[in-house]
Amino acid sequence: MPHRQHPKMTTNARELRARQTKAESLLWQLIRGRRLCGLKFRRQLPIDQHIADFACVEHRLIVELDGDYHDFTYEQDRVRQDYLEALGWRVIRFANEDVLANVEAVGVAIARELGMEAEN
Repeated sequence: MPHRQHPKMTTNARELRARQTKAESLLWQLIRGRRLCGLKFRRQLPIDQHIADFACVEHRLIVELDGDYHDFTYEQDRVRQDYLEALGWRVIRFANEDVLANVEAVGVAIARELGMEAEN
């Protein structure tokens, strides 16, 4: 029987989708609807006790966007990333500034992480 997420996690994920940052919105426009190499991404996906910014379930890849506050939560982010990697996920991180400056380059980096070529 499939594992069901706690309803609170689902509610939190929905709230995060509704108030996404500008960087999240830009990246979502690039990767949604299989626009990046035909890959299906989900946003604000609950994974165990965490919510991933973006995830490609098929390739078990999580894409995290880090705002300025991540300078103050580095250790907590490291523990969270180690936990997700122990579950079999790969995690790649980008600064919000990188997405805002050149979202296409972020898309290319994601595709390369998966051994694919991004189509621009």
